[in-house]
Amino acid sequence: MPHIFHRVGIKASASEVYNKLTTDKGLAEWWTTDTSGAGGVGSIIKFRFNGGGPDFEVTDLIPDKLVKWKHSGSMPEDWIGTEITFQLTHKDNQTYILFSHSGWKDQSDFMAHCSQKWAVFLMSLKDVTETGTGNPFPTDIHIDHDE
Repeated sequence: MPHIFHRVGIKASASEVYNKLTTDKGLAEWWTTDTSGAGGVGSIIKFRFNGGGPDFEVTDLIPDKLVKWKHSGSMPEDWIGTEITFQLTHKDNQTYILFSHSGWKDQSDFMAHCSQKWAVFLMSLKDVTETGTGNPFPTDIHIDHDE
């Protein structure tokens, strides 16, 4: 099964990065401003983009080290059954995120689009953590003219 992988270093503690991945406020600062439901293992996070969007169940949390979600909604259809993992490692005065979106049924144009958008949003996470200002949807960088 194909996967999306990205790696980014953020000049911040693992605790600061973990907070941006595990709270409604933190997630809304870098991915989409319409975020609700973040919490412990078993909670369902709803991410909305103009009213629609994915839901994810939190499946694993290790403070300052790991955040894992499993897609639990019905949209987008290509995401059904996929998992998102953020592995955090603090080294050399920065926290590295090894990001994966795994379990795709096949490679597609939509997967390529999502890979690029994940890169955009991970840079937004880096920006908000380092400078206090991210670019979550709807102010994110658009990669297509129909976004």
